[in-house]
Amino acid sequence: MKLTDDLKSPRLIHAKGFLFLFLGLFGATGILLESPHLRTVVLLATVVWSFCRFYYYLFYVLERYLGKKTPYAGILDALRFILKK
Repeated sequence: MKLTDDLKSPRLIHAKGFLFLFLGLFGATGILLESPHLRTVVLLATVVWSFCRFYYYLFYVLERYLGKKTPYAGILDALRFILKK
């Protein structure tokens, strides 16, 4: 298996997902320990929510409602599609 191959193993896919969860929690904890203010919590929650909605827009809305027939290869591919329109 090469590093550029798609993951096929459900076990590895779940491990990767939980690794992202761990990294996100680790990063958020570090930010909140550095600046333990309500304003920091609100701003961090706003950033996470906004990026999640942007991801949804790129990989669901564009494909489903704006006519791209094949899935995107990644974020850069989705952004190229938007910029070409």
